[in-house]
Amino acid sequence: MKHHGSDSFFVVGEGVLEFGGAGEPTVRRPLTVEELRRFRFSRLGPEGVQLDEATRTALATAMTADVPQPDSENPTIPAGFTYLGQFVDHDLTMDRTESQLGGDVNLDDLVQGRSPALDLDSVYGRGPLDPADRVFYADDKVKLKVGKTSATTFPDERVNVELEGFDLPRAGVGATGAERRRPLIPDQRNDENLVIAQTHLAFIRFHNRVVDELALTGLSGQRLFRLARAQVVRHYQWMLRTDHLPRIVDPAIVDDVFTHGRRFFEAPGRGYTGAMQPPTMPLEFSVAAYRLGHSMIRAAYQWNRVFNSNGGQGGIATVGLLFTFTGTSGNFQPGTDLDDPTVAGVDTLPTNWIADFRRLYDFTEAGRPDLAAPPNGGNVTKKIDTQLVNPLTQLPAGTFDGRGTQFPPIHRNLAFRNLTRALMVKLATGQQIAELFGVEPLTPEQILVGNGGVTLDSLTEEQKAAVVANTPLWFYILREAEFGNGRLGPVGGRIVAEVFHRAMEGSRTSIVREPSWRPVFGPDSNTFRMTDLLLFAFEGKADLLNPLGD
Repeated sequence: MKHHGSDSFFVVGEGVLEFGGAGEPTVRRPLTVEELRRFRFSRLGPEGVQLDEATRTALATAMTADVPQPDSENPTIPAGFTYLGQFVDHDLTMDRTESQLGGDVNLDDLVQGRSPALDLDSVYGRGPLDPADRVFYADDKVKLKVGKTSATTFPDERVNVELEGFDLPRAGVGATGAERRRPLIPDQRNDENLVIAQTHLAFIRFHNRVVDELALTGLSGQRLFRLARAQVVRHYQWMLRTDHLPRIVDPAIVDDVFTHGRRFFEAPGRGYTGAMQPPTMPLEFSVAAYRLGHSMIRAAYQWNRVFNSNGGQGGIATVGLLFTFTGTSGNFQPGTDLDDPTVAGVDTLPTNWIADFRRLYDFTEAGRPDLAAPPNGGNVTKKIDTQLVNPLTQLPAGTFDGRGTQFPPIHRNLAFRNLTRALMVKLATGQQIAELFGVEPLTPEQILVGNGGVTLDSLTEEQKAAVVANTPLWFYILREAEFGNGRLGPVGGRIVAEVFHRAMEGSRTSIVREPSWRPVFGPDSNTFRMTDLLLFAFEGKADLLNPLGD
């Protein structure tokens, strides 16, 4: 499965669904040994009727139109949660078997390695003893590597220095700039934009701090590594269940799923054979429900002291710049062709682009008013709705494995890509999943008019009728959130909460299977939020959470 620009899906019980270059699905092929190595998807609902290309193009164009978006912010969700969600997506879809599939990988390992689990394999890979993945680890084979930033030429002494520990570790060698900038992390997707790259770095630092803490008990070597990893994963899962999920999903749905269990996805009576059976990934989650984060992306961010609209030397940080200052999508060189891997320059993140985490998360929630963002300097997400920011019509080719290839301009439009993936797998419609879940579907008027999201006036009457009759699940879920106070509702929220629950249950380390476990690195035994993770990772120090100052 290629990342983001997936060309095929192995659906359990169906075989492999391919998507040809002409934009049409090819016939399903019989399962082969090679196809066993693909990531394992499943279906919650039936196959659905899809929109034709003209209607998908019209709908995607409307959803990403460059129009004023009054009242578009959600003040209850700090902007960092947008990219934490993307980080989680990569954790769920990380393939631990990808780089090494030899005779030493048995079928059980293969199936488990291609199964979704919330276990941070995007950070750990297959561990420090694996011949291919040891490159991610320090010489002690316990801690993870960190990288060093590059001094800049800004007339500012605080950024004209290299700083250790504020960039991802990078290869530093290779024939091209792209090869030298390659991040030494298990999942290259976590260097697609700068927010997720700095989020990944925070998880590296969190692991290393946990190692330091546990080493005080006398542990060392691989025993120390295994215990540290288990603690990191448990705290991560607790944070997702108690902090991340209730911000994006109706909390009543989250509580129901985690208290009473799943009703629809791999639930008792629906093919469920036990907690340790490797989970699958529902297409309805991957292709639709968990793409809610695309709606939360802002066009620009108050990034740090240097890049902001309140007197910063560099101006505000646009989404385009956040792609530029990465190794996977960009090249650290603004104004150059991001699709050209040969562009040379600095090989690590310039120091002036280090994140100010105070601007991405609200530390006053954790009782740290001293870590509040500067006045007018914080960022919250866009509301979860059907309107995406216009810069998402121009994705860099590196975000979908498109560097060096030719493709129609509409393929850079994120909304079009999402709608086309639904076509590719014949995804169930919103109405079909509402019927499956036994909930009242949205009315035709709600689908057409919405509640503060996109207007569909630019579509023809025939196209409107098609959208109302067979509403693409992704669009339906975003419309549903417009009527749910900016949170996913009975269709989208149920899908997301049940998949998170199953992915935690199916992880080798699991708070679902260990209901008595409680966090130890937060303020109390019931609390561990993303702000608590960052506080522990950066030692609670302002000059580490924000090394560039105010």
